[in-house]
Amino acid sequence: MATPSRPSTPSRPGRILILNERDSEHPGAGGAEVHVDEVSKRLAARGYDITLLSSRFPGAQPVAEIAGMRVRRVAGLSTYYPRTAWACWQETRQGRYDVVVEHLCKLPHLSPRYAAVPVVAVCHHLFGRAAFLQVAWPIAATVWSVERLIPYAYRRALFVAVSGSTKDDLVHRGVAAERIRIVHNGITMPERPPTLLAKRRRRVVYLGRLEPYKRVDVMLRAVARVVDRFPDLEVRVIGRGQSRAALEQVARELGLAERTHFVGFVSDAERDRILADARVCVCPSVKEGWGLTVIESNAVGVPVVATDAPGLRDAVRDGETGFLVPDADVAAFADRIARLLGDDALAARMSDAAATWARGFTWDAAADGMERVLDEAHARC
Repeated sequence: MATPSRPSTPSRPGRILILNERDSEHPGAGGAEVHVDEVSKRLAARGYDITLLSSRFPGAQPVAEIAGMRVRRVAGLSTYYPRTAWACWQETRQGRYDVVVEHLCKLPHLSPRYAAVPVVAVCHHLFGRAAFLQVAWPIAATVWSVERLIPYAYRRALFVAVSGSTKDDLVHRGVAAERIRIVHNGITMPERPPTLLAKRRRRVVYLGRLEPYKRVDVMLRAVARVVDRFPDLEVRVIGRGQSRAALEQVARELGLAERTHFVGFVSDAERDRILADARVCVCPSVKEGWGLTVIESNAVGVPVVATDAPGLRDAVRDGETGFLVPDADVAAFADRIARLLGDDALAARMSDAAATWARGFTWDAAADGMERVLDEAHARC
């Protein structure tokens, strides 16, 4: 490790084992992996010794050093979960770790059933029935069924929820509220200040994974309803995922192909450059843990039109930093997009409010919150 290991004491943990299906170099990496990296590199700088067990992918080295962590890619996806469980069972009994941090963002590991040290479960969001929008029904049924075990399997664990909506969901599922701590995600603040709205293009942006449950087609259908009013309108879709080809086909069918650019995965600097010349970002997802992409857009002064859904309603201050609309309501999305494109005074007011709101969310604060929960979990053992 680049920094000396933090010494373990009876009251302070120093050695952390993280369970997360993907690491940030995985082709399918998303917001959960950003969270792991940003928090871990700050904790590593404070002296924590951190190991991440993730899955292998084509071309991946079995061991890597990322964001101050030792990353061990234990197996391909088909055997990742059982082999990770065995490694956790064995190594926590050998005294190698003080706390296990499990990210509940794909299939739950159920680590409290076999870990010999306290577990902190980080919950971005659970899929529930939304899993059936994302994957084939046998896989979705498995995810849905395993998630139903969470209140029992994690009954002694502490939870970190990234939003009030996520906490409410956990409580609704049967997790005791007194075992849940809210620690909001942070963002990496852009280097450049927001551009004045009056100087921006009439650009609509989507930022995030291209997956079925993200409902990106809703944005495209909404844009198609307003394009006659704004002939210079352009669309940028930032992100990667399994739905890209289908969304490109939707854009062609709607007559938007020439004005829609799918830019794929880009660096943070390029993301901010594209956003800084946009009037509105649209997030039509059916469910999020916390609207990280909402806050990233707000940071460069872009108001967001989003689904009034768990997680997103925590990140969007309706009528102030953007608008919340009913799920999959294309007409409502079109109306709010048009208002932000056509009313410069409204857009400028929301742009200023959005930039101010975003400054309240930092990764340093997220790391502070995680450290407090680690200390609390370790003190309970």
